[in-house]
Amino acid sequence: MDRREMLGVVAGAAVAGAITATGRRALADDKPPALGLAKAATRKPGAPHEVVPLPFEPSKLRGISEKLILSHHGNNYASAVKNLSKVEADLAATTKDTPAYVVNGLRERELTFANSKTLHELYFGTLGGDGKAPDGVQRTIGATFGSFGRWEELFRGAAMGLAGGSGWVVLGWSFHLGELRIAWSGGHTQAMAAGTPILVLDMYEHAYQMDYGAAAAKYVDAWFGNVQWDEVARRWERVQKAHAALRA
Repeated sequence: MDRREMLGVVAGAAVAGAITATGRRALADDKPPALGLAKAATRKPGAPHEVVPLPFEPSKLRGISEKLILSHHGNNYASAVKNLSKVEADLAATTKDTPAYVVNGLRERELTFANSKTLHELYFGTLGGDGKAPDGVQRTIGATFGSFGRWEELFRGAAMGLAGGSGWVVLGWSFHLGELRIAWSGGHTQAMAAGTPILVLDMYEHAYQMDYGAAAAKYVDAWFGNVQWDEVARRWERVQKAHAALRA
């Protein structure tokens, strides 16, 4: 059995082991995860995008201050949401006579703000947990990277490669390759082709500077201690269902 076949076998059984009792109740609940996906699906064309509220109590995070989270959410994320709506309105007003360089600039900004909105919602959506990955999640990730510990080592390495700069680190599912992958991004417009993020770490300095200054490694430690793995497991299950449907 090769690695991809092994992952397929693990994927089939992993969800049940990956989700704690709380996670099972959440999966049985009709409420969608706090990703902004439900609002995006029902938003009328041309309507402004909405800022999705934090899905956790910011004062209860450990090692990440309420002041920082509220600033991150209310300034960096909210600005991306508002700017996306403005750029889309400007694009809607373009005509066949609009200069190509204007359209090009607007499309670049549209992609930047749309990805920033998406990645921030995915980032905030997996905060508020105890940082303890269930055994099933560890087995599933370990099937690809050799062990859960090795995955964490590689993920942390990618994060520290961005320390002092900007970007994102993503654990995502590649629909094309049919496997989990760690994706590095130096900005909002770099993304894994045919991939869906499952776990997202914001490495822009605004995500940690207020608490840790230049000590990015301490922020990464704090982030790991607040990961909501039930939500990661839920995303994993949804991705596997989508992958199976695409291959049917």
